[in-house]
Amino acid sequence: MLAVAAEDALDLTAADVEVIPPAIVAQSLGQYLRAWTARVRGGDAGVLPVAIALVAVFVVFTIVSKNHVFLSAGNLVNLFDQSAVFIVLAIAEGFVLLLGEIDLSIGYVAAIGGIVAAELVQPQYNWPWWAAIIAALVVCGAIGAIQGTIITRLRMPAFIVTLAGYLMWFGVMIYMLGAAGGVGITSTLWGGQVGLYGIVYSYIEPTISWIGLVVVVGVLGAMMWRRDAGRRRNGLVAPPMGLTVAKIAFVAAAGIIVVAICNLNRGSFLPIIGVPFVVPLVLVVLGAWTVLLERMQFGRHIYAVGGNAEAARRAGINVPRLRTICFILCSMTAGIAGVIYCSTLGGMTTNINGGQLVLYAVAAAVIGGTSLFGGRGRAIHGLLGGLVIGAIYNGLYLLGLEIQWQLIVTGLVLLAAVSVDSLSRK
Repeated sequence: MLAVAAEDALDLTAADVEVIPPAIVAQSLGQYLRAWTARVRGGDAGVLPVAIALVAVFVVFTIVSKNHVFLSAGNLVNLFDQSAVFIVLAIAEGFVLLLGEIDLSIGYVAAIGGIVAAELVQPQYNWPWWAAIIAALVVCGAIGAIQGTIITRLRMPAFIVTLAGYLMWFGVMIYMLGAAGGVGITSTLWGGQVGLYGIVYSYIEPTISWIGLVVVVGVLGAMMWRRDAGRRRNGLVAPPMGLTVAKIAFVAAAGIIVVAICNLNRGSFLPIIGVPFVVPLVLVVLGAWTVLLERMQFGRHIYAVGGNAEAARRAGINVPRLRTICFILCSMTAGIAGVIYCSTLGGMTTNINGGQLVLYAVAAAVIGGTSLFGGRGRAIHGLLGGLVIGAIYNGLYLLGLEIQWQLIVTGLVLLAAVSVDSLSRK
């Protein structure tokens, strides 16, 4: 009887035959969609909630805005320009959120990056704009290295260290701006300033933008197809061919819509046509960090540490070094956001609210789908969440509502996003 009972007992060491998600082994697009639907019902909604939220925000503001101006070409391009800072800051914050940490200082770290770039293109220094940007990113990276080293080597909570950084870099920002309280850049006087100012206010020629779109879609499509086809040839698990084609078609359609909108005349008196240079800049940041997180060993290590730091350490990952590098990448990416902000404002002043920027960064990352608990999130989540924040900001501005309503609505959307994240984990 004991032998029979032993045979009937569950083998707790046996591998579960259902351990591989059905979506991974799907052989057709229909099978993949059915597996994806089951996964959503099971709580793993991915980017679906933020996609629905983005559509809902666009629909609501299109209906309530005067003369439906929200969907006009000029406003949509302006919306992306406004969202660019939120998007890049959200991508930056994502590096530490993936570890289950938080960086409260990146709002003022971004401001310091913008100030360094703006100062170096002034007539007394006259640096080229690209060299000024590199210097700004080096300074921001050094700030991240300092904070990351303190957190990892002294084993201090990231919340406390970056809160202290929030206060310190706020003071440093005021000191750097001096008695004037600001530093400006212009589009007319000096070459370095023209280049820096033109990040947001210069435009790619329509013909060049269409050629660039064809090249980008062609390269991305070829890479996706070659990767998936290679996995199929080698007998490895690969998504169905229909899904690969659908992804390429989606990227092409999205690019066509963006370029077509940007190439419409948006000027009231003088013609304004073309894709702003900030659009490819944001896409380069998104693409680079997507490759780092999803196609490189370093990115897999980040997810491993965020999922279980002790297990990652036992697997041979140098956890302190990886965490320090993540804080460096966070601050450097924030520096890019600061440069974009400097271009948007035409300079930097002490009126910059770094506290509000960091809250928007965390909100955008979480709204986009990055988990506050670590181990789950992608760079694309920062893009989606930043667009939601930017759309709310833009839509309420068009309605003439004051800042308090923007904060209230953003807070409610953030609360809903965190609730979805928490419930999905249950």
